[in-house]
Amino acid sequence: MEPQIIEKKGKKEFAVVPYKDFVRMQEELEDYHDLLQLRRAKSDPRNQQGRSFNIVAAALALKKKRA
Repeated sequence: MEPQIIEKKGKKEFAVVPYKDFVRMQEELEDYHDLLQLRRAKSDPRNQQGRSFNIVAAALALKKKRA
């Protein structure tokens, strides 16, 4: 990545990056925020108790496929 730095009154004010780098950074930030949300959810005591597949399937009204 080769950003272009724009200065204002001798101070660095802006960095202009190529669009493909901007998109990559944006995707990485979204992944990071998703990871933070996942970690928060996993650490929440309300999410510590697991449920069996059969209980979840029944709650969602899922049916087994016949072979």
